[in-house]
Amino acid sequence: MKPQLFAHPFSSYCQKVLVAIYENGTAFDYRMLSPDEAGTVEEWQSIWPIKRFPVLKDGENAVMEATIIIEYLMLNYPGTVRLIPQDPQAALRTRMMDRFFDNYVMTPMQKVVFNQIRPETDRDPYGVKEAKAMLDDAYAWLDGVVAKTEWAAGDTFSLADCAACPSLFYADWVHPIPETLPNVRAYRARLLARPSFARAVDEGRPYRAFFPLGAPDRD
Repeated sequence: MKPQLFAHPFSSYCQKVLVAIYENGTAFDYRMLSPDEAGTVEEWQSIWPIKRFPVLKDGENAVMEATIIIEYLMLNYPGTVRLIPQDPQAALRTRMMDRFFDNYVMTPMQKVVFNQIRPETDRDPYGVKEAKAMLDDAYAWLDGVVAKTEWAAGDTFSLADCAACPSLFYADWVHPIPETLPNVRAYRARLLARPSFARAVDEGRPYRAFFPLGAPDRD
């Protein structure tokens, strides 16, 4: 039986997992989370009452959180693309960069997006200002990192790049990467050109009208 992924194609963390799956051509059943799939949504909520996605169901195993799902797939459904290096030091660097993208790019990006969804009276301009400042700091630091390597954790596409794909994709919509940081802009372009992420982006394209801040006419 193939593992089942409860996900939505426009979700950033779902895209992170889908990139890993597409890199290795892993066979899976896509359990689409949408209002039209009430049974799937009900099953997902019964598995994970926290109601966050993606969730992977593999037989009796339920796996939550995008990074852990990717690690689980690497252990149980390994493919030709090794997304976590065997060398412990290289693996540590990869995991550190994965956390960097989730915590310092994805999180502030989502803070800006979720603020837009709130009722106007409950919005947090100061929090948005803080989030954009964090993105500026993250972009500036990353520019030095990717000036030296093709990918986030070295010269091989890895878990860190799976995290970078949706993080930088949506963050640049929310708070554009400055032209003064050409290495980050070039790295984002390399990610968009990667077939696995290009596929994930295309699958999410029909839902762009739902982006709370308005999706730019690019990418």
